[in-house]
Amino acid sequence: MEKIGVMGAGSWGTALAISLGKKGYPVYLWARDNQTVKEIKNKRENSRYLARCRIPDTVKPTQDIQEALEQADVIVLSVPSHAVREVARQCSPYIKPGKYIVNTAKGFELETLKVLTSVIEEELIPQLRENIVVLSGPSHAEEVGLGMPTTVVAAAEKRQAAEYIQNIFMSDTFRVYTNPDIIGVQLAGALKNVIALATGISDGLGFGDNTKAALMTRGIAEITRLGIRMGAEAMTFAGLSGIGDLIVTCTSMHSRNRRAGIQLGEGKSLEEVLEHMGMVVEGVRTAKAAHRLSQKYKVEMPIIEHVYKVLFEGLDADKAVNILMMRGKKHEMEEVVLSQKKWK
Repeated sequence: MEKIGVMGAGSWGTALAISLGKKGYPVYLWARDNQTVKEIKNKRENSRYLARCRIPDTVKPTQDIQEALEQADVIVLSVPSHAVREVARQCSPYIKPGKYIVNTAKGFELETLKVLTSVIEEELIPQLRENIVVLSGPSHAEEVGLGMPTTVVAAAEKRQAAEYIQNIFMSDTFRVYTNPDIIGVQLAGALKNVIALATGISDGLGFGDNTKAALMTRGIAEITRLGIRMGAEAMTFAGLSGIGDLIVTCTSMHSRNRRAGIQLGEGKSLEEVLEHMGMVVEGVRTAKAAHRLSQKYKVEMPIIEHVYKVLFEGLDADKAVNILMMRGKKHEMEEVVLSQKKWK
């Protein structure tokens, strides 16, 4: 069977290693710290990131990048977005042509505003470009680790690569669809984290389901507008990596972004929230990138704009909600109404 190298023993990397290991694949799970490696070896558990989920014996933890990658046919990058370039660079000497790279991080490189597949391409050998696949969708690690039914998307420029990874990951509890829109899938996966912060803030302020539904629906409209401007397909945002991932991230307490938003809505400072969370909250960094992208592409994104102001400009969350509610009158489908003149 193919050998798999999973780079990153956080919650998602561990969950994917469990899922692949259950299928019988030899999996090398790379962790930065020796304590995690020892615990997985001795207890078959990663209590810090994914408690209560047994790690099968087919998964071998290691701190040695060369050991994790040298024999790997598929390399899964499962690190925070800000670490993708560094880890890809460290991996590069041990990855040969013909191997497949699967990126699971959701975000942008903040300094360049590049999607993460572009960052990976720059660090790896050019021949691997068509073998880079994005795995995304509504998939909490806590549930995947326990074997709960989950569906995701494998997106790639090359159909063969997407279908190859689909076959590797597919199981009776982990269903994988394919999608050629690698840009749209990445934008959807990253930007929904900012909307999840917004719905969390709403919950923290004591608002109800009406408010949450409005934020999610108008949020996906903002994401779609930017996506289309950046070359993505509109229908991608109606799929698993779009509305599917948005729903699960905005409504579940497994979501770090929603939990962080709740604390912000309750009045805690961003510094207090991040210190309390103890893990990466991707939506915070993504809010900076999304704010800059909306300006670069001249796309109106009021929810994301006001989340940015709450996070980084000291805007009171209550006031942000009032500003959003009192914006000028709009058509729901502004582009459709103005361009196609549906009304008489």
